[in-house]
Amino acid sequence: MADEFDVVVIGAGPAGYVAAIRCAQLGMSTACIDDRTDKQGKPSPGGTCLNVGCIPSKALLDSAEHYHHLNHEFAAHGIRVTGASIDVATMMARKDKIVSTLTGGIDQLFKANKITYLHGRGRLLPGNEIEVTAGEDTRRVRAINVIIASGSMPIDISVAPLDHDLIIDSTGALELEEVPRRLGVIGAGVIGLEMGSVWRRLGAEVTLLEAMDDFLPAADPNIARDALKQFKAQGLNIKLGCTVTRSEISGRKVNVWYKDKNGEQQIEVDRLIVSVGRKPNTDDIADDLVGLAKNERGFIEIDDQWRTNVPNVYAVGDAVRGAMLAHKGSEEGVAVAEFISGNYAHVNYDVIPWVVYTLPEIAWAGKTEQQLKDEDVPYRTGAFPFAATGRARAMEQPVGQVRIIAHERSDKVLGVHIVGPYASELIAEAVVAMEMQATSEDIARIVHAHPTLSEAMHEAALAVDKRAIHKAN
Repeated sequence: MADEFDVVVIGAGPAGYVAAIRCAQLGMSTACIDDRTDKQGKPSPGGTCLNVGCIPSKALLDSAEHYHHLNHEFAAHGIRVTGASIDVATMMARKDKIVSTLTGGIDQLFKANKITYLHGRGRLLPGNEIEVTAGEDTRRVRAINVIIASGSMPIDISVAPLDHDLIIDSTGALELEEVPRRLGVIGAGVIGLEMGSVWRRLGAEVTLLEAMDDFLPAADPNIARDALKQFKAQGLNIKLGCTVTRSEISGRKVNVWYKDKNGEQQIEVDRLIVSVGRKPNTDDIADDLVGLAKNERGFIEIDDQWRTNVPNVYAVGDAVRGAMLAHKGSEEGVAVAEFISGNYAHVNYDVIPWVVYTLPEIAWAGKTEQQLKDEDVPYRTGAFPFAATGRARAMEQPVGQVRIIAHERSDKVLGVHIVGPYASELIAEAVVAMEMQATSEDIARIVHAHPTLSEAMHEAALAVDKRAIHKAN
């Protein structure tokens, strides 16, 4: 007879493991199924984010940023270093240790919360049974409630088939053993920019080929233009409106052909990263007899309470509609656990923060000006440059700006967009403000410490009413 649980979660990424922990906290017997392993073949919970996404990429970005400062900015502080070099193997070992520590931490959290962790591929069967396959071994468990949090995977493209050596995806970009002299990246979205930034800071010549005519179209256009200017100044060769038509490996080189407004072009690179987006990891997540509804892109169909069309089966995270962000998935995991236990559950999708961890960082939450124009919402804006703050100057990072968008009549903050140092941390104030229905006047009246980067937020709020102190309005 199959073991039975109140809740079985399929997937131990940020959506799944968080859902499992909250279910256990609420008194439900809980199991979590995941098939990911580390380099040694040991179970490694945490999903893409902890293993081959958010965490390792940020570890490499941090290492590369230190190297960049050493070579390009420390001299301004009177610090002179000669003969600096990068030991890629040590950098990668540091990254792997961070990943191992955090994935091991999830394992400990499962034990502390008495969650049964089942290593293997989970597959939903009729009657809310779940088949768990690990190699040649198969077992079944039964659940009163099932939460599918199976995550996502990189999208492959036929014009650049992966060989996992010279043509790689984002996972392969985290495992390079040396700095390529010339690096090509297909896609200038969040992942492409971050991976391109890592290897550019370490000395690679980086070319990003982006099919869209606009740079970072999801971001505020003013912020995107500012960021693009900074990236080009750093040496990132970002080509917009490029459609890759084919690629070919020749010896230890990759030739890439693409079309732009000037016709067909060609570049030769030593490594090529394919980073054109991600797709839900939902293939064969359920037996056909279950009848689990998915759309044409593979996303599991859900209602406003994350319920699928199958009774007592829920889905969250990258497997469902919405932003493919770890923190979005985690909040959905908590919400589903609350809903199953009979409590109130809610996720405010209008103010989920987005972050690009480049240098400078880019972060935003809420509406863009274009969205408000399309919705015919009257608004005012206020902006303030980091160059006018003492802290950014002292840090030798006087680039970027904060832009605040507020309703023209009510003054309610509708969106905040940042490009600049530590934008990933500064956006939290904006999210709190919008969650609390704050106005730009509320932010303007809050005393911000001096000298800090957050003063740019304060001054941008003042600028909405054309009364910024440290710039001409």
